[in-house]
Amino acid sequence: MDRSLAAVQLKGITKRFPGLVANDSINFELKKGEIHALLGENGAGKSTLMNILFGLYQPDEGEIWVNGEKTVIEGAAKAIELGIGMVHQHFKLVQPFTVAENIVLGNEPVKGLKIDYKLANEKVRSISERYGLKVDPQIRIKDITVGMQQRVEILKTLYRGAEIVIFDEPTAVLTVQEIEELIEIIRNLAAEGKSIIIITHKLKEVMALADTVTVIRRGKVVKTVTTDETSEQQLAELMVGRDVSFQVEKTKREPGEVVLSVDALQMKGEQGKNALNGVTFNVRAGEIVGIAGVDGNGQSELIYGITGMRSVSGGSVKLNGQDLTNRTPREVSVAGVGHIPEDRHKHGLVLDFTLSENMILGSYFEPEFGRSGLIDYKAMDRLAVKLVDEFDVRTSGIHTNARALSGGNQQKAIIARELHKEPDLLIAVQPTRGLDIGAIEYVHKRLVQARNEGKAILLVSFELDELYALSDRIAVMYEGRLMGEVDAENRDDQQLGLMMAGNKSAAAVPRERG
Repeated sequence: MDRSLAAVQLKGITKRFPGLVANDSINFELKKGEIHALLGENGAGKSTLMNILFGLYQPDEGEIWVNGEKTVIEGAAKAIELGIGMVHQHFKLVQPFTVAENIVLGNEPVKGLKIDYKLANEKVRSISERYGLKVDPQIRIKDITVGMQQRVEILKTLYRGAEIVIFDEPTAVLTVQEIEELIEIIRNLAAEGKSIIIITHKLKEVMALADTVTVIRRGKVVKTVTTDETSEQQLAELMVGRDVSFQVEKTKREPGEVVLSVDALQMKGEQGKNALNGVTFNVRAGEIVGIAGVDGNGQSELIYGITGMRSVSGGSVKLNGQDLTNRTPREVSVAGVGHIPEDRHKHGLVLDFTLSENMILGSYFEPEFGRSGLIDYKAMDRLAVKLVDEFDVRTSGIHTNARALSGGNQQKAIIARELHKEPDLLIAVQPTRGLDIGAIEYVHKRLVQARNEGKAILLVSFELDELYALSDRIAVMYEGRLMGEVDAENRDDQQLGLMMAGNKSAAAVPRERG
């Protein structure tokens, strides 16, 4: 294969939205068999550019060339016809359908007038084995992990004959182990001759995986480089246009009184099993307690139980001595709990509300925003303008629907809202998921600042670097239990990994916490 040949050429692509130039005369080239990373901050225009290549948007100016021929891509069907596939950040799967039914959807094999499900299962099994994407064709989507769902999305594109595969933030929802598996899968696809584009902001993965990197900032191409001629630091500076610190400045300090006390918490799960099995811990004023663990080991249920989103079957939750066990989410919030949720679309935002309206969710009933049941929209807008500016939420205006924001800017809006409430306890679940390096730096500083101001912070993250950088203590969850603590100051990934796999003997002896 001649790798010098261009699989894709985008020439002078411009895309405008009201009040925003998302892509400004962008030139981009993907060679055959190449892994090319498209790197940039949230709202830089990465996803917009790839949505144009996949036919979801039409460019206002510019040309698209595929395999040396100029073309117009009117929609996704045309893109698929040209051999272009896209694995979206938010998966587009039908939950009650099986893996095979999702993969062949719209292109089902038939036998007479009926769908040939046996042949569909055989085709899926064959293609999954060919590319090392092991999945059970007959299991339902709702019963598999997020990492496995992503494999299904990849198989959907390969089943339709994609030779050019676009990955939109492919590791945003994956665990460490799943990320390693995905990197190997992408390498195998490139070795098979596929041409790969990865939209991302994660520098380590770019350096480990990509051949070439194009950096976009505020809708314009800043530079295109090969990974062997650059570094993480240089790429970070190209992304944000300034020096970036990878170190979190966090001074040692003695925590204060207990703010959150969780005692013997239990919660019923599916099929009669316990999702939580007697979880006990506390978080004190002026400290960050990190929760580590492989996704699906009770972290979500723990947060649901504390915030009142699901009832617990035993144990207690107390905030500053006040019993909040099985209270409503509103009662928990009013008591002084801020919550950056795991799923920003499901629990963090009302997507069809404006950005301004979303900024007062959880506080719209406060006198600051109106009396007699009527909202003071001027006060609401003033707050939105302040928070958008302070947290650098990239938007065409505060009256833009939340749905129109990039995933990272949606996350920044939630963080802005929750920190503005000045809570006694801030629960942050995957707070930097989907954020770029500049935004991560800012969020980490704000979390440490809140800790230094005496706030209690409970941090749940699958990013080990984040847990070690921010946490004063790290507790490990496995199958609904706390396995113990690891030392946040002296990093030991092996010990942490053993505990995440259920090896309690690897646990450090917790420090005494009165």
